[in-house]
Amino acid sequence: MRVAIDTGGTFTDCVYLADGELRVLKLFSTPADPALAVLEALKRIADAEIVEVRHGTTVATNAMLERKGARVAFVTTAGFEDTIAIGRQTRARLYDWFAPIPICIVPRELCFGVPERVSAEGKILRSPTDEEISALVNAIRISEAESVAISLLFSFAS
Repeated sequence: MRVAIDTGGTFTDCVYLADGELRVLKLFSTPADPALAVLEALKRIADAEIVEVRHGTTVATNAMLERKGARVAFVTTAGFEDTIAIGRQTRARLYDWFAPIPICIVPRELCFGVPERVSAEGKILRSPTDEEISALVNAIRISEAESVAISLLFSFAS
C-alpha cells in the first residue's frame, strides 16, 4: 500500500491506494506533536499492513511565514543567497517601483551560500571542501540561528 501524507497546521491530509482505488483521509493535525496525527492516519488506513509512506509538511513553512518559531538560517548554493528575498515573479504589482517590498522571511544576515554545484541531471560538479563547510558552520553558529533551512540547486536530482 502507498500513502502520501501532508501535515499542515490545521489538517493532516492522506491520499492512498487501497484495492486499486484512490482514497482520501483528512484528520485534524496535532500541533503539539505532529507525528500523532500521522500515526493515527496510518493506523486507520493500513493497520498492520506493510506501507510505503511519502510525507510532506507545511508546518515549518507556515511557522516561517507567520514569523513564529526559531530564528532560521537559510543555506543555499553560493551565488543564490538572495533567491528567498527575490521570491516569485507572480506579484500583483510586478512593475510598480513604488510597491512596498515585503519583509523577507529570512533576514539577509541569516542567508548563507555554500560553494557547490550540481547539474540539472544530478551530476556533482563541485563539492565544498572541509574548510568551506567548517567556515559555514562557524558563520551559522556566530549568527545565533536556532535552526537551518537548506535549499541547494538541483539537490533533488543527485
